[in-house]
Amino acid sequence: MGVAVTQRVLVVEDDVDVVRLVRAYLEREGYEVLAEHDGESGLRSAMTDSPDLVVLDWMLPRLDGRTVLERLRRTSRVPVILLTARTEESDRVLGLEIGADDYVTKPFSPRELVARVRAVLRRNVREPDETDMAIVLGNLEVDPSSRRVSVREELVPLTTLEFDLLHTLARAPQRVFTRDELVDRVWGPEATGVGRVVDVHVSNLRQKLVAAGADGLVRTVRGVGYALE
Repeated sequence: MGVAVTQRVLVVEDDVDVVRLVRAYLEREGYEVLAEHDGESGLRSAMTDSPDLVVLDWMLPRLDGRTVLERLRRTSRVPVILLTARTEESDRVLGLEIGADDYVTKPFSPRELVARVRAVLRRNVREPDETDMAIVLGNLEVDPSSRRVSVREELVPLTTLEFDLLHTLARAPQRVFTRDELVDRVWGPEATGVGRVVDVHVSNLRQKLVAAGADGLVRTVRGVGYALE
């Protein structure tokens, strides 16, 4: 079943066979697919072609995935899914720390990648419901209608997943959410193997809030999960 509105996915990958496979699966689901085969061209396309999501290989000619992601995050919040090798755990964590929304390890199932693309895009364009009024906790404001977070009226730039994690915590202050609960609410019940990803995204979220002057908001409950003070 295809998506209702055509969304554009940019695939930045130097292996033409991988691009061909990913394109076939994404187009079958109704997505428009753009493709670039090196980091420099991929970054340029991400900045000028307005994709709804970027699938980014970590190892690329001309500019590697890390450099592309770092430069992209200076001006853009477009969701990014990394493609990485299984042995590159440190690279996967680093990618999340500098702004990736998710990652898929190689070799990968095209169906899994499509599912991750669908999940990230669904989160990014989700319409607010009647319970999604702006939440104000002290100097922190979380506004789901605009998907903006501010501290003392200063905007805090968050990735899609960071926002969803904060919004989940903010809707029930003081409640301790386990990692499994956060995975279920933010990634969806079909998600698997993202427990470590939760920790990285929460760490990034905490650092951004602290830098904005909101220290001590996200509390770690050792052995259980996280809560918002």
